[in-house]
Amino acid sequence: MIVVKVTYTVKESFVADNKQIISTFLQDFKKLGGDFRYTVYTKDNTFIHLSHFKDQEIQTAVLDVPSFKAFQAARDASGLVGGHHLEVLGLEGTTADIF
Repeated sequence: MIVVKVTYTVKESFVADNKQIISTFLQDFKKLGGDFRYTVYTKDNTFIHLSHFKDQEIQTAVLDVPSFKAFQAARDASGLVGGHHLEVLGLEGTTADIF
């Protein structure tokens, strides 16, 4: 399993647009099936994306979705406050099966 956390802060003027773009790629992600979980959290104008991928194959497929690539391009072009931070996490345990 691959677990990735990405955190970034956008300018206040981009928050609504970013939420709409996220909604679009999440709808496309739902069409891919159940071998991954992708959640997005917010706190003010900071966004936290947390993803769980069953394996490298599904991670590659998810990251290749056109609406997700468009999201990344729009996010980066928006003038992020301090860039984005990517972390690969290790899963120690959970109360429910992820897959």
